[in-house]
Amino acid sequence: MDIRQIVMVSQLRDPLVNDLCELFEFEVAFNDPGVSHFGLENAVIPIGKDFLEVVSPVQEDTTAGRFIDKRNGDGGYMIIVQVDDLQESKSLVSQKGIDIVWETDLPEAKAIHLHPKQTGGAILSLDWMNPKDSWKWAGPNWTDHISGPISGVEGVEIQSNNPQEMFETWSQILGNPRMNKEDWVIYLDNTRIKFIPDLDGRGPGVSSFILRCNEIERIQKKAEALELLHDDAILLGGMKFYLK
Repeated sequence: MDIRQIVMVSQLRDPLVNDLCELFEFEVAFNDPGVSHFGLENAVIPIGKDFLEVVSPVQEDTTAGRFIDKRNGDGGYMIIVQVDDLQESKSLVSQKGIDIVWETDLPEAKAIHLHPKQTGGAILSLDWMNPKDSWKWAGPNWTDHISGPISGVEGVEIQSNNPQEMFETWSQILGNPRMNKEDWVIYLDNTRIKFIPDLDGRGPGVSSFILRCNEIERIQKKAEALELLHDDAILLGGMKFYLK
């Protein structure tokens, strides 16, 4: 079980995608027509064998649009965790009393989106893929678009007015994996989710992405030249990016 895809929401897709690709040397692999079901357009970017998605509302009264209004701008939106046994995950979700707001069941991909008001912080999606290394949401040729020095997702930080409560909820949904109860960190197989207090007054939400990078100093220098580097954090699209 690991974080496989991190998702940002932006009022305008293309300017943010262009900034991300310029800074991190990414390539867009896919624009999924299926997200129009949610009133959105998107771009899916491979980062190693993990993925960064940007979604933007293209209709009135979308969940994404309301989220942007609530948090006063662009930011983190969804965390997609790849699981080994979706049926077991659904059982844990049911035991916790969390509602499933969307579900798909295909031979090559199964997924459930959990009610964000009940989980808190973000839309949490639990996804299963066949074969395991595949990723339907990135299109048929995503491996051709792996580029740049970012090699994958290491973790995320989610802020909350009550990080301990959110930590406990997510831990139970994810099957009580290895964790640090003092610092509110959930450790998955190769990634981690840390819960922190709301430090910027924007309310609950994904506040930081931690990315694995093979050339940290070079990318930080690019970010500094673009006036995006503040201390050791890159600020872009309402998010903090940390390189490890």
